[in-house]
Amino acid sequence: MQVHVLPGQYRGEVEIDFCFACQGLWFDHMENLKLAPEAIATMFKEIHRHRDAQHQPLAQRLGCPHCQTRLLQGFDIVRTGRYITHRCESRHGRFSSFSSFMIEKGFVRQLTKPEIADIAAKVGVINCSNCGAPVDLRKEDACAHCRSALSLLDPQAVEKALQNYAQVPTRQSWGQPTDVADALVALAKERSRAQREDGRPPAPAVGFLTVDLFRVGLGLVAGLLDD
Repeated sequence: MQVHVLPGQYRGEVEIDFCFACQGLWFDHMENLKLAPEAIATMFKEIHRHRDAQHQPLAQRLGCPHCQTRLLQGFDIVRTGRYITHRCESRHGRFSSFSSFMIEKGFVRQLTKPEIADIAAKVGVINCSNCGAPVDLRKEDACAHCRSALSLLDPQAVEKALQNYAQVPTRQSWGQPTDVADALVALAKERSRAQREDGRPPAPAVGFLTVDLFRVGLGLVAGLLDD
């Protein structure tokens, strides 16, 4: 993991451990609540900057970096949805995926039923932003694995959340339910084209297209945090 020193509240500093390979963060006890507003925006930028890093699935058993005991999986619920957490039973800290961190901090919004229907027709299968499991929208409207509602990193949601964390420039909003699906399809095709040009095999598709909502959501909101 890579250690990043970020500004904390009351002029202190907080050391947060990033793992870009497994797309996760380690917070020592209560560190996620000690971050200064500007630290949240910095973390978002770092996650976006490493969006194309080689990814690997999470291990079945996650251990605490302090005591090496197995982390306990659970759920937390906030207004924008519920997310998976992995906590040390001895309260040394917790591991959080990037997508769970975004849900916790309010950078997402849940997809509406018309948006889900349109994505189902144009995309077919997506990856759950919370646990990464495939979700066939033609058969289900929530993740069958973790039962999380489907959510998206969305410019309006990011703008609203960052009103509490940092100043945000230009507003961008969705007009029609079809806008989200069209943007997802375009970004998925662009990513596939870039992978082919780089000599990397594109991700195998299930149904029509397989789309990672979290990764394409990063692309949708990248411009909001540019200096």
